[in-house]
Amino acid sequence: MSDKKIVLESDITCPKCGHRSTETMPEEACVYFWSCPGCGERVKPREGDCCVFCSYGSVSCPPVQNGDCCK
Repeated sequence: MSDKKIVLESDITCPKCGHRSTETMPEEACVYFWSCPGCGERVKPREGDCCVFCSYGSVSCPPVQNGDCCK
């Protein structure tokens, strides 16, 4: 078992309008879609990323932090 602390909050920035929102990420899953509270855009990850937090967040998703998810 790893002693590495997993960060669950990430500041996600909308690629369309630039709105920034602090969100809590699920511990065991990647988030494929996110709706921007600023403009309502439904955002999905960039090609090659597993989730919106890996593409647009200040912190990668917990599975990637844990080394359990492909990126």
